[in-house]
This record gives sequence, C-alpha cells and structure tokens, in this order.
Amino acid sequence: QGNMAFAGKYEFEGDENYDEFVKAIGLPSDKAEMGRNCKIVTEVVQNGNDFTWTQHFPGGRTTTNTFTIGKEADMETMGARKFKATVKMEDGKIVADFPNYRHTAEISGGKLVEVSSQISKLVYKNKTNKNQ
Repeated sequence: QGNMAFAGKYEFEGDENYDEFVKAIGLPSDKAEMGRNCKIVTEVVQNGNDFTWTQHFPGGRTTTNTFTIGKEADMETMGARKFKATVKMEDGKIVADFPNYRHTAEISGGKLVEVSSQISKLVYKNKTNKNQ
C-alpha cells in the first residue's frame, strides 16, 4: 500500500481534454458547462486508509465521497449518479473505477493531479457463423 499524504485543500488550476472527456462519459451539456473552468475546490481528509473526498462547486453545491482503500463504498459522480466502487491504491495513486471511466489521483509537486480516462470498450464479432 502506498503511503501518500493526500490531506489538504486544493483549488482547480487547469484541465486537459475536458470536452472530449465529458462527451465520452455522457455528461449532460448543462453539467459540462457548469464544470468548465470553474474554480472547484477539492478537500481531502485522510486518516490512514480512510478518506473523505469533497468537491466544492461554485454556487454552494458539493459532492462528497467517503471510502476506505480496498473496501467497497457507495460513491457519487460529478453528475450525481450513485454507484458502488472499491477504491485501490496503486503505485501511490488512488484508483477508482467510475461507471464510464477510471479515475486516478496523486500528489505531484505538492499539487493534487486527477486523471479520468474512459474505460476501454471491447467489441467482439460472432465467429460461430464462418461466413461473417
């Protein structure tokens, strides 16, 4: 298990590929617009492997996820969709599989860096009928 110290308050600084990401996960355009360049403040409270991860959005809305590394937890997406996930620690990064993407978080250069990538989609064709 990694022993990275995540506790702190972090203000949004910038993003890369935001439009492609929100389109890939199907976030409604009004929520995507709300999230664009907004000064989200992420507050992390860490007690060993127990975390409370809160995102404060402009206008007073917050999303809070409480989880323990290695145990299934009830989680909520940016778009208020509820799901269950087991959050892991991999190479000092917190990793969670959200419904449409994999989310990682790490401390790098004193900054909280979060990366969300679409989970791969595999398509197989039917090989039973040799003429296909």
